[in-house]
Amino acid sequence: MERPRTIEEAAAVIRDRAAAGRALRPRGGGTKLGWGGAVPQELVVPRMAGPPDDDGDEVAQSGSAALVDVDTRGLDRIVEHNAGDFTAVLEAGVRLADAQATFARAGQMLALDPPLGDRDAATIGGVIATNDSGPARHRYGGARDLVLGITVVLSDGTVAASGGKVIKNVAGYDLAKLFTGSFGTLGLIARVAVRLHPVPVAAATAVCSSADPDRLAAAALVLARLPLEADCLDVHWSNGAGRLLLRFGGVAAAERAHVALEHIVGLDDLHAVTDDAALWAGQRALQRAGAPRDGPAGNGSAACDLVVKVAGRPTDLSAVLRAADAAGATVVSRAGLGLSWIGLPAGADSGAIRRALAPRSCTVLDGSDRVIDPWPAVEPGALAVMERIKARFDPARAFRPGAFVGGI
Repeated sequence: MERPRTIEEAAAVIRDRAAAGRALRPRGGGTKLGWGGAVPQELVVPRMAGPPDDDGDEVAQSGSAALVDVDTRGLDRIVEHNAGDFTAVLEAGVRLADAQATFARAGQMLALDPPLGDRDAATIGGVIATNDSGPARHRYGGARDLVLGITVVLSDGTVAASGGKVIKNVAGYDLAKLFTGSFGTLGLIARVAVRLHPVPVAAATAVCSSADPDRLAAAALVLARLPLEADCLDVHWSNGAGRLLLRFGGVAAAERAHVALEHIVGLDDLHAVTDDAALWAGQRALQRAGAPRDGPAGNGSAACDLVVKVAGRPTDLSAVLRAADAAGATVVSRAGLGLSWIGLPAGADSGAIRRALAPRSCTVLDGSDRVIDPWPAVEPGALAVMERIKARFDPARAFRPGAFVGGI
C-alpha cells in the first residue's frame, strides 16, 4: 500500500507503479472497496502472499506485477473553507464526517449525506468517486451538483485540474463530472472544491404508512410533484409494509410537515416527527449491507447481505417494491428521483431482481464480489464511448483494469 502525503508524491508513486506494470486501486477509508467488482483474476492472480507492506497488509503478487492500493488518507487537509462564499477546498482523504464537523462550526454543511461506513471512515474522494449519496439528494442534488472543481492524477503522473472554487464557473473541460462515479478507473481524485449550504436550524418529518405498494408509490408521486420544497422524500419497505418520509428544514419545519400531511390520501398512521434524526440515520443505514432487513431498530431479522441499486423513474417505485417483496428484501428509495437500494438476504438471487425490473438499470454494490457481473448491461454505442474515455485518460490501463462497466 502506498500512502502519499502530497499530490506531488501521489503523482510520482502512480507514474512509477504504472510504468512497472502495476494495477492501481485508489482507496480512502475502505468502506466501498468492493464496489464495481474486483480487478479480474487474469490480470492479478495471487501466486502467493507477498511480504506485508508498511500497514501490515499482504500484497497479492503475480510474477512481477501486483495490485497496489494508493491510499488517499495521507491527503487529509481541508485546504480552504471560505465561509463567506459557501465554498471549500478539500483533499481527497479528508473524512466526510470531519469535514462536516468543521463546516458546522460556521453553520454550514456539504449537502452529501451517504452512509459513512464503519467508524465513519468514508472520505470525500471515495464518496465522489462512487457518486454515493443519501436522502438530502432530493433537494440538493448529488456529487456532480456540488463539486465546483477537481484535481486528479493520471496514470502517467500528470496532474490535471478543471473548474475552480467559485459557484459561477464555466471555464475548462468538466473533469469533475467525468470523474464523479468513475469508481477509480480513470485516475486518482486528489483534491476537490465544493459548494456548501446553510445547516437548517430545525427539522421535522411527515410520516405515513401502508401495506399497499401501489398506494405508497402513488402518494410519493403526488408529494414529489407538489411545490413543497422538502429536503428529503424517501420510502422504506420491508416485510410487506412500508412508510413514506417527507422531511422539511428551517424555522417553520414542523408547520410545513403538518401541511404536507393534508395532501396525503389513502395512507395510514399520519403524523409528524420533530426529533427525526434516527429516522434518517435508519434510511442511510439501509443502503448498505449489514442492516437488519426490517430496519436498524428491527426485530432480529437477518441482515441484508447484498445491495442492488436500481436507477429508473419515480413511476417505477411500485414495481421495485413488489420485486423486493417477492425476494424477501428491504427497499430504501429516493422516491422523487427514481433511485432505490434493495437489500437482499443471504442466498437471495440478484439476477431475479434484475429480471423482474428489466430494463431498469440494476447495479450490485455491496456483495459485488459474489456475482458474475455487478454492472447492468450497457448499449454498445455507450460502451464504445466509455472505452474511448478510458483509453484517453488511462492508456496504460493501470487504474482498476476490468472493474468498470463492460469490463473496462
